[in-house]
Amino acid sequence: MNEMANAQNGAAPLAGRRAAVTGSTSGIGLAIANALAAAGADVALNGFGDAQPAIAEVSAHGTRVIFANADLSDGDAAEAWVREVQAGLGGLDILVNNAGIQHVEAIETFPNDKWNAILAINLSSNFHTMKAAIPAMKAQNWGRIVNIASAHGLVASPFKSAYVAAKHGVLGLTKTAALELAETLITVNAICPGFVDTPLVQGQIADQAKANNMSEEQVIRDVILASQPSKRFVPPADVAAMVAYLCSEAAGGITGSALSIDGGWTAR
Repeated sequence: MNEMANAQNGAAPLAGRRAAVTGSTSGIGLAIANALAAAGADVALNGFGDAQPAIAEVSAHGTRVIFANADLSDGDAAEAWVREVQAGLGGLDILVNNAGIQHVEAIETFPNDKWNAILAINLSSNFHTMKAAIPAMKAQNWGRIVNIASAHGLVASPFKSAYVAAKHGVLGLTKTAALELAETLITVNAICPGFVDTPLVQGQIADQAKANNMSEEQVIRDVILASQPSKRFVPPADVAAMVAYLCSEAAGGITGSALSIDGGWTAR
């Protein structure tokens, strides 16, 4: 049934779909989970910390919500997480890879363990979850995979070597998977947000304001958003809305794309 037919029948566009979102107990991931549930999908959440507030928030949309955690830095655990989600939801139609970590330091002093952890979480986990999810999607000849990359998947910034390398890798992985699956009804896309207004970023603003004896407004404009021409944060809901669209029937012709939501950052 296509999107127009769903709308005419009053059905949610993702009704009956089963989605999993990594790193979804807060920030961008939680906004994505909310958008998918609001569109009618059952959702599996994942992330560290107390998951109960996120479960309650996403459950308010009236669809089924489960929580399945795993150490996504371990490839075997990431693949086992997909199987756990498939068992819990009765299948998996939509996979959103959002989990990520960051460390900022010059290459010559960048700790090896930080490099390895960032590559494992920000890049390799995407490979492992996709590897585990694709066979069942191929069997049903339908699926949506959305990898949350970054503007740093398209451009670089100093002192973020591991993050930039990982996010560039995510785009390469996305394009490769899209080509491998091009003759199926499975699409694979990436979204490249600029700086997004999340609790993590808000904490960084307060810390930098204190450390540099600046107002928070100065930090936002002259430090955090120096690369973002709009001088405005991207709302998490904007990223989530793009994910929901890419997961719809209407986006069936979009695959292998890297879609920027960055306030003009990568237009320079």
